[in-house]
Amino acid sequence: MNDTTADERTPGADRTVFPPRSARERRGWPIDQVVATWHEAEKRLARHPLGRILGVGPRTAGYVVRTLRRRYGDDHLDGFPEIRLTPAHVGSVAMDEAILLLAKGPDRFPRRADYSRVATELAQARALYDERGWAADPASYHRTPPPLALDGVEITHGWAHGLRYERIHFASEFEPYEGEPGRERWLGYRANRTASAWVLRHDDDLPRPWVLCQHGFAMGYAFMEFPAFHTAHLHHDLGCNLVGPTLPVHGDRKVSAMSGDEFLSIDLMNSVHGLAQSIWDARRVFTWIRAQQPSAVGMYGISLGGYVASLIACFEPDLDAVIAGVPVTDFPALCESQSPMVIRHRSREHGILGGPADEVHRVVSPLILEPVVGHDARFIFAGQGDRMAHPRQAYNLWKHWEEPRIRWYPGNHLGFLWSGAVKTFVDEVLTERGLTVPT
Repeated sequence: MNDTTADERTPGADRTVFPPRSARERRGWPIDQVVATWHEAEKRLARHPLGRILGVGPRTAGYVVRTLRRRYGDDHLDGFPEIRLTPAHVGSVAMDEAILLLAKGPDRFPRRADYSRVATELAQARALYDERGWAADPASYHRTPPPLALDGVEITHGWAHGLRYERIHFASEFEPYEGEPGRERWLGYRANRTASAWVLRHDDDLPRPWVLCQHGFAMGYAFMEFPAFHTAHLHHDLGCNLVGPTLPVHGDRKVSAMSGDEFLSIDLMNSVHGLAQSIWDARRVFTWIRAQQPSAVGMYGISLGGYVASLIACFEPDLDAVIAGVPVTDFPALCESQSPMVIRHRSREHGILGGPADEVHRVVSPLILEPVVGHDARFIFAGQGDRMAHPRQAYNLWKHWEEPRIRWYPGNHLGFLWSGAVKTFVDEVLTERGLTVPT
């Protein structure tokens, strides 16, 4: 097996996991028996959380070996800082690996029938996108949403972490195209049709900057997002007005027990629709913000929200800053690298990963779409030891964005929460770009 994982390669690179059968036979590998045995072992371990945790040690050790190999090899990435393998760094990697393994329970594994259905949907979408020219011109896939009027929202109130906030509710009005695979399933998520966003704004007549804060996967609640964005600091100390839209099928829009579960699943057309709707909803919120005469407007996204922020940078040229924090940028690569071997193997057998998914996701790829926000308004921060959104995903965005200002911190995916370097970086960006009114 190739030692390089899928998310460590450039977009569109060949992700072959096993040599072709003819090559296996020539080499005399009993690979089919090995795969079958490994699949069975994976399934047995997956049934027990403690069994899954046993994989943390080998996976963390593999990370250390690969890191050392890059340090002393010739495959070092230009512009990527050298990783110091301190106990704290290795421990943060192990934390990410533990979270990933605990999330891979058998109740989330696809059924056999799902593979054929998903493969059919991707093949149909690929043909449709080619026919309508969206594959060749991904920006044309996205429609400009209708503006959201100031009086077009319903307002409720709530409390979180000592902050009283408003929540605006409005009809999303997003629909996948007629005839687009997965359309009826997506429209069947009825709770998702109503969009919402928390709002923290100052009660004065001063012209204020507004920052749209886009949360990550499995969030969608103010009590989770306020610590992630340090909202009390941004609102009180830096003087920003803040708005945090809830991503599709997250928070009060969720349609199953887990917030966002339908966004990241074997149903890869869901991620296409989810990202398209995320762009649509955020752009509508921007029209609502601009109707209030802001002094400046910016966007700050983390994780999955960093993906959305990097896409918004391709459609909103007038933003004063876009910060993509620990961003995901390639869903098919993420799916392949984080899925158990049995799912990766079957997905490739059915023609899901390794080509079709990449082609379909071109229309929602920040590595394909071109940014329209100015180079001096693009910013990225990422963790060197991130195992959830691999640092290669942030690195690829940095290269595609023509190497804008980036801050690397020596930690895992969640390390930005307590990283002083990241907090200083965000403060500097907002201040330099006119998105603060110090009190």
